[in-house]
Amino acid sequence: MNVDLTKPPYDLPQPIDDGSCDHLLGITIPNSILPSTKGNFLNICKIDTQFVILYFFPMMGILEKNIPSRWNSIPGARGCTPQNITVSEHIADLQDYDAIPIGVSTQPIDELSKISSIRNFSQIILSDIDLELQKKLSIPTFQFENKTMYKRLTLILKKSKIIEVFYPIFPPDKHIYEILKWLESNSIK
Repeated sequence: MNVDLTKPPYDLPQPIDDGSCDHLLGITIPNSILPSTKGNFLNICKIDTQFVILYFFPMMGILEKNIPSRWNSIPGARGCTPQNITVSEHIADLQDYDAIPIGVSTQPIDELSKISSIRNFSQIILSDIDLELQKKLSIPTFQFENKTMYKRLTLILKKSKIIEVFYPIFPPDKHIYEILKWLESNSIK
């Protein structure tokens, strides 16, 4: 089945809050160095901005591959490409609040880099294929075709401390507006 990966379908099942992120607020992120779509490695704790918007997502579709039809029936799975498109479109808005968005997925860095290049994404996306952040923070995951993938969530960090948690996220392509609303209420421009 060929699908338009730039827009989520209108009839996606909405994820529920299963409580798997309740423990994250107030935690300080430990040093975590991961490969980046910008061709380097990035330590999440060494970013010099007021806010780091760390958003986790399962996987973006590869243009040459077809997304299995049952992917759409997993609450919160579909919509990674539209979410990343809207983040990229709002980079300047985020920067107005001295915030930098960083995506995190368990996809291999070569796939993430290819998609980022094709879509001309301006944000950094990290590959956590070894689930380093999941092991350190107990980030929620799910299984799909023998792969462990992150559930969609967003952490707002200030000096490496988690000061806000968005979970679950729905719809993914509109989530950027929740982030911007939070930044408007919680930062000094």
